[in-house]
Amino acid sequence: MEIVRPSAVAGLFYPANAAKLIKMIASNMADCDLDTTRTPKALIVPHAGYVYSGPVAARAYKYLQPIKDRIKRVVLVGPSHRVPFDGLAVSTADWFETPMGLIQVDRQAESEIMAIEGVHALEQAHAREHSLEVQLPFLQFLLNDFKIVPIVAGHASPQLVAKVLEKLWDGPETLVVISSDLSHFLDYESACETDAETSQAIISMDNHVIDGFHACGSVGINGLLLFARHHDLHGEILALKNSGDTAGKKDSVVGYGAYLFQ
Repeated sequence: MEIVRPSAVAGLFYPANAAKLIKMIASNMADCDLDTTRTPKALIVPHAGYVYSGPVAARAYKYLQPIKDRIKRVVLVGPSHRVPFDGLAVSTADWFETPMGLIQVDRQAESEIMAIEGVHALEQAHAREHSLEVQLPFLQFLLNDFKIVPIVAGHASPQLVAKVLEKLWDGPETLVVISSDLSHFLDYESACETDAETSQAIISMDNHVIDGFHACGSVGINGLLLFARHHDLHGEILALKNSGDTAGKKDSVVGYGAYLFQ
């Protein structure tokens, strides 16, 4: 019997109604007037509620439109917000569900990376986690036929993340998505300054600067940056905002950045 991981945050982080969800994503995508000739191998995108971070995430996902038929597998790495654990956790589910339907998990890829010490199955880490789930509707909206490799990051080294990416990197059919917000609960001006420094560290591929204070998904980011340096990838900033710019007050904000690596 196949296992389905149901949506945990539909109706909270994004609309639970499929038509409303599609309309919201389409609106965010339509607002992005970009030169999408660059082909991403990896993206870093935020994972807050769509009203807050959706416009920033859309500026990264817009680059998938010209290559939507090419991408067959998406490796997702996001932080654990609810369950503390060591290493990287894959899911025991065969499918992930959103209001837009089911997405198949690449169980073969999961079995391959579970041979790496520090990678294990831990469904508790996935059950209520939003950092990966909020990426799925964007992927369903943009791509045609693809599988996912969902990975929740606990306490793990950049070397472990880079080793997993090395195993799964493959050719142009595989995309890597690192899920992370930036600073949390600083005042607007402090957040702008801190997030600008973090963004510069990301595109300079300096993972020594980025910790949990700078980005909640620092484990995934630092692993990607280590891998990117070894493979001569180049990063660029696509968008940098915070909740004070989108839908929140400015006395305590959360930062959102979108980045492309090719």
